[in-house]
Amino acid sequence: MIDLPLFPLGTLLLPHGRLPLQIFERRYIDMISACMREGTGFGVVWIRTGSEVAQASKTNLELGAYGTMASIVDWDQLPNGLLGITIEGGSRFHIKETWREESGLNMASVEMDPAFPSVALPETGRSMIDVLAGLQRHPEVRKLGMTIDTGNAWEVCFALLQLLPVGSAIKYDLLGLNDINELVEALDEILSELSG
Repeated sequence: MIDLPLFPLGTLLLPHGRLPLQIFERRYIDMISACMREGTGFGVVWIRTGSEVAQASKTNLELGAYGTMASIVDWDQLPNGLLGITIEGGSRFHIKETWREESGLNMASVEMDPAFPSVALPETGRSMIDVLAGLQRHPEVRKLGMTIDTGNAWEVCFALLQLLPVGSAIKYDLLGLNDINELVEALDEILSELSG
């Protein structure tokens, strides 16, 4: 078990996915500075209900039971003067206990899940590589600099799910899966719905 600073978000970070963030609250600027200085990561966890603002009390924030370890892969000062970072998803973790520090930073005692084993995409999911390649040509996605091992089904599925315009509740449920065939099947359905 390890103690992790948490970054609660209304959206999901998935393993192998990348996400740009704007940092403006003091507690998170301090957290990001410490992570960059020490070469450590932080946990990204989905806000199921409530709002994550400086005044929010712990009681009105309901977090997901699991989340994704994040590492900072790029940072920049944005034109609006805020700190912009790009994070990449690593291992999934399960939250055992949470608390809030005096600074307002949410912390958790977490159990890290083992890394998903590298497995080839089942035949039914082969077209997902083309869909992912198509998305990666988009200028906004290119800026993220994602590199995906297309020989690893988990990487392809999670990276694709990160980029698709799908609700956070669905992404959260799929992040919880441990069976690659179930994930491929669910993504296949989502792609069918999106393509009409």
